[in-house]
Amino acid sequence: MTSEPQQFASDNYSGICPEAWAAMAEANHGHAPAYGDDLWTARASDAFRALFETDCEVFFAFNGTAANSLALASLCQSYHGVICSDVAHVETDECGAPEFFSNGSKLLVAPSAGGKLTPEAIRAIATARSDIHFPKPRVVTVTQPTETGQVYELDELRAISAVCRELGLNLHMDGARFANACASLRCSPADMTWRAGIDVLCFGGTKNGMAAGEAILFFNRKLAEDFDYRCKQAGQLASKMRFLSAPWVGMLESGAWLRNAEHGNACARRLQQQIAGLSGLEVMFPVQANAVFVRMVDERMAALRDRGWRFYTFIGGGARFMFAWDAEPQRVDDLAADLRRIASA
Repeated sequence: MTSEPQQFASDNYSGICPEAWAAMAEANHGHAPAYGDDLWTARASDAFRALFETDCEVFFAFNGTAANSLALASLCQSYHGVICSDVAHVETDECGAPEFFSNGSKLLVAPSAGGKLTPEAIRAIATARSDIHFPKPRVVTVTQPTETGQVYELDELRAISAVCRELGLNLHMDGARFANACASLRCSPADMTWRAGIDVLCFGGTKNGMAAGEAILFFNRKLAEDFDYRCKQAGQLASKMRFLSAPWVGMLESGAWLRNAEHGNACARRLQQQIAGLSGLEVMFPVQANAVFVRMVDERMAALRDRGWRFYTFIGGGARFMFAWDAEPQRVDDLAADLRRIASA
């Protein structure tokens, strides 16, 4: 079957990277205990503990919606509130799953610039009401990088953590593209999570080069109580768990998780550098990870689609381009060339 030219509408379009594929193939030999009692799952969990330099609790889920929703549900009761950005994935793109799995915890939405929460915004929502008629704030969730491709600096995360501790709030990180943030900041995973005050991280594997699978890491182990039961009840306990965990072994032990992210980020910068300053085209947000958002009039968007390019416009109205582990530099150049042609038309 002939594949179509590479597209940058989503980093979910990409295939499986060689390191994850090889680990899955190796795990496919013979039999292994089911439901996570296998050596691959133990090895992947230990690889996470080594990478993050701490004895965290590790769980595996099929996708990010389940990982985020179950993690948030573990941090609060049904009468609690979860503070998030107004463009957070849990608010705009998870079909009410966080509320569903928490039996009704309410998302408390804060206006944000580029998807970034601030301590001031968190404090404003958390202290606005304390009467029994309003959900009691209990959790803050940040997306790293944000939905607009911007990265929280470590000082920003520490400031958010400080206000969370002051107000008695747990802090969750949606890390669907966590590796891209690490590559951008050139910092250790530990520095960006538990050392900065993060209680729970959902580490995305799908967008990092795997077929499926997200890891949920509890740095505060007390919060992980009965989380395995939540996974089972939600249909997230894989019977052949080794096929969710083995790719992580390949990714983490080889360093592919970071190399893949560095490549995606570099391709995003490659596009930005070639289209910066073009008439009628505006790069909407700072390019800090693997995303580039381009604002242009509808006629130019139509012209770009006529040239065969696919993209989404659901954040801010601009064309979004995402670059995965396997993004082809020549194809990035082709996109840039078409954008230049459209701009000069």
